[in-house]
Amino acid sequence: MIVSVAGDRLGNYSRSRRLSCEIQRRESHSGRTEIAKIVYGALKRNLINGGMIKLHGKPIRFRVPKQAINAGICYITEDRKLNGFFETMRIDDNVYVGKLATKVGWRLLLPRVVRNKLAGYWVHRLKISALQRKARIVELSGGNQQKVVIAKSLVQEPSIIFFDEPTRGVDVATIPEIHAQIRRLAEEGKAVVVISSYLPEILAISDRILVARLGRIVAEFDAADATEERIMYAAIH
Repeated sequence: MIVSVAGDRLGNYSRSRRLSCEIQRRESHSGRTEIAKIVYGALKRNLINGGMIKLHGKPIRFRVPKQAINAGICYITEDRKLNGFFETMRIDDNVYVGKLATKVGWRLLLPRVVRNKLAGYWVHRLKISALQRKARIVELSGGNQQKVVIAKSLVQEPSIIFFDEPTRGVDVATIPEIHAQIRRLAEEGKAVVVISSYLPEILAISDRILVARLGRIVAEFDAADATEERIMYAAIH
């Protein structure tokens, strides 16, 4: 077990109560946003009834995302335009900023040629449009913007990755490419949590599916047993 989350009222918000789940290596799951943000330190955990979050069996409470990043956790936002990238910066600079957020990254004041090489790996792996390397992020397509957001997090070399609505607002051709990267991360031994409201996506990439309703985990399915009908029934009943 990599991460476990349990509590009657995990966050300071009405939507998170009586949550309990575990995340294993080499698995891809479907979960919900607030759980991920609390684990990541982007939202505060309820001080009194906040339950327990454990990482590798040890209790944790991250107060800021920087602590989670240092522990090998990344969260890829559902709203890339609001807080996913620096829109007036180039691809290479956005990826480099992601590296600066790590424990050792702030000491890596790299020359431009090294930054370009660092970003080049992720441009190739994620199939970001190399013809637009010098373009500002705001000038890229939605699919390429999303790939830059993903690269900006993966450059931190996390072992636990939260994807929040990873294919929202991207072109149809980009969706299978992002799904392939998610499966590749799981095959590499990463623990991957995918938060999605798109059922075909959930069924396509998940090893285990958790259904959340009104702040509670109400059902769990293995990929082999899950269907759209069973998931929808659990979500509304």
